[in-house]
Amino acid sequence: MKMPTVRIREEIQRDGAISFARFMELALYCPETGYYESQKDNVGRAGDFITSVSVGSLFGELLAFQFAEWLETSKMDSPVVGIIEAGAHDGKLAADILTWLQLHRPGLLDQVQYCILEPSIRRQAWQKKTLQKFDRHTRWFTGFKDLTAQNPKFSGIIFGNELLDAFSVHRFGWNAREKNWFEWGVTVESGKLVWTHFPATSLLSSLYLPPALLDVLPDHYTIETSPAAEHWWRTAAETLTHGKLLAIDYGFTDTEMFSPARTRGTLRAYHHHHVSDDLLASPGEQDLTAHVNFSAVQRTGESAGLETETFCTQPQFLARILERAIKQSLFGDWTSKQVRQFQTLTHPEHLGRAFNVLLQSRTGHFSVDKT
Repeated sequence: MKMPTVRIREEIQRDGAISFARFMELALYCPETGYYESQKDNVGRAGDFITSVSVGSLFGELLAFQFAEWLETSKMDSPVVGIIEAGAHDGKLAADILTWLQLHRPGLLDQVQYCILEPSIRRQAWQKKTLQKFDRHTRWFTGFKDLTAQNPKFSGIIFGNELLDAFSVHRFGWNAREKNWFEWGVTVESGKLVWTHFPATSLLSSLYLPPALLDVLPDHYTIETSPAAEHWWRTAAETLTHGKLLAIDYGFTDTEMFSPARTRGTLRAYHHHHVSDDLLASPGEQDLTAHVNFSAVQRTGESAGLETETFCTQPQFLARILERAIKQSLFGDWTSKQVRQFQTLTHPEHLGRAFNVLLQSRTGHFSVDKT
């Protein structure tokens, strides 16, 4: 069992300098020892960062209510109808969603299958332990290829919560003197992992770069692109016969990606709730994440035939769901615990500040409340 640092050094020694995207892939997903492979308890107050799921069950309950609305207003005539979650981590969000459906929509739960896309056998084991009591309603697939091999047509909902930010990114810097971009890479010098430069590639083509902006960018101004996230979104869109494709994540639009105050991009490392710019330190022991370029993801879905229904903030999205749920008296009298959870999910000083929601659909038998 090789640690990510060993794997990274061996690859550099064998093949030469690697892209940061490759470094990030090894640091996070190296089998058995990568950050997401070995760190089951990295979420929550005792871990490295807080997520909407770790706040409490309310987030999953609100999503379950929305999913039920979408599914109940659709004509489920496809061979396979269900909910697909990707990036399920330890299965807690799936458990919150399925628990709510079991309590409030048991008939619907019996009609749909909850599918989890998970390439890691280790993470599948974590999820299966969490979801033991829902064994009859859940299925696992290693990816879309595995899913479509068994089910060529899928109708329903595909979603990921804080999924797209976990894909590896390519990191580019601006050479102000030569007026061109270079790609940040990683190599070894004097036994240490250090930064190096590559000529920029066509991967920058997914970014919208206003010509006037290039004239004022400072030297080494840094941005990121995530072809891996865009590829996942395109594959998800192509898998969907009809239904919804949903992403909840922190990120920006094209124009927001460029900020005079953010000269080193959005990539950050997280360890025990401390944020660091030392991205090359301790591979496998700290989380690495970058903001999602929602404009690029939206264009990807539309190019695959999807219609964009909503792009809004997480507070707007959850508030609209809650308003409809309250009208149906589904949440009763709120406890102080629920109020605190909702405030944490929506307040700009907490998770409401950076999180956005992108909802796209393939037109057909689904309808959605756009209010």
